[in-house]
Amino acid sequence: MDFDARARDVLDAARTAGLTLATAESCTGGLITAALTEIAGSSDVVDRGFVTYSNAAKMQMLHVSSDTLETYGAVSEAVAQEMVEGAAKMSGASLCVSVTGIAGPGGSEHKPEGRVCFGCLGPKGLVLETVEFGAIGRSHVRAATVKHAFDMLLSQMISI
Repeated sequence: MDFDARARDVLDAARTAGLTLATAESCTGGLITAALTEIAGSSDVVDRGFVTYSNAAKMQMLHVSSDTLETYGAVSEAVAQEMVEGAAKMSGASLCVSVTGIAGPGGSEHKPEGRVCFGCLGPKGLVLETVEFGAIGRSHVRAATVKHAFDMLLSQMISI
């Protein structure tokens, strides 16, 4: 997985806009933050990354509500929203992204493999999305999730 060009675009845009960045990752296990911090000089933009793979971690580190997890499940826009809002609150970063999904293998009729819920919070406000990548394999779902997260971050900074 080579994300260098897209990561550079995100870092350059954030730098130009004077924004700091935090991530809240579940199904990617830190890949978004890793791709960003692979770029030398990223420390002037990247504040921190929260890897909250378990529900307990989501609750402890990002203050995701147990009621939200019970009602909607971990793979939901409601949880993605609480994750991204928690990342912003806990870090003070001005640009945040969250991802929670089912990379596979597995899934269910109601929450199929390849479903990922995203939250992005920045200068243009809160954006929530669910993307169905399909049963393309775990590593491909995770790579597609990183790329989509970068696209969401960039969309927060276009023409600000």
